[in-house]
Amino acid sequence: MTKLSVNINKIATIRNARGGNNPNVVQVAMDCERFGAQGITIHPRPDERHITTKDVYDLKKVVNTEFNIEGYPDERFIEMVKSVKPEQATLVPDPPNVLTSNAGWDTIEHADFLKSVISELKSVGVRVSIFVAPEIKMVEGAAAVGTDRIELYTEMYASQFSGNKELAVREYVAAAKKAQELDLGINAGHDLDLKNLAFLKQSIPFMAEVSIGHALICDALYLGLENTIQLYLRALK
Repeated sequence: MTKLSVNINKIATIRNARGGNNPNVVQVAMDCERFGAQGITIHPRPDERHITTKDVYDLKKVVNTEFNIEGYPDERFIEMVKSVKPEQATLVPDPPNVLTSNAGWDTIEHADFLKSVISELKSVGVRVSIFVAPEIKMVEGAAAVGTDRIELYTEMYASQFSGNKELAVREYVAAAKKAQELDLGINAGHDLDLKNLAFLKQSIPFMAEVSIGHALICDALYLGLENTIQLYLRALK
């Protein structure tokens, strides 16, 4: 079964636009779990433009499924993860000033750095996933640095899906099969939605987890959060 982890950054963005605590990020996380989500993902950036440091610790107290903290592994992020000890830390290569994650790691160029960070996080019992493009050499590099999982960066798949879905998914299937051969778990995320998710799952049935935020929250504005989560879960079956 492929788990659905709901990224709740956008809930925090809406809250921060007006201050106060509406919508309540902690309550939304609990509701997502109640509605069937099998994980909660957050990306606490240094400028706290959505998830704040306080949110991280508040969520740790209430998330009963799988807590996934993603971010660039600077000293601040590493210490936060070691303190909170989420089930999973997802390492992304984007610097603090970018709008959203927009590339996978070069697991060859940054091998020494990644190996050191991964070892440090795994030493406190945190499973580590790293963001990678669907390239065989990057998957092989990921295995070499000791990560538990990779997260396939699916922006390219999503952007090409409407034109030729078979072509769009081809490199992802090849990368996923290589990861499976190397005994890596496979996650996926970025621009996945109700149009393209089911075909990705059909093409890579052994994915462990997908992390979805922006599209899911946008759908929830029209369809309601509970109904939307159920629709995404249905797409993964």
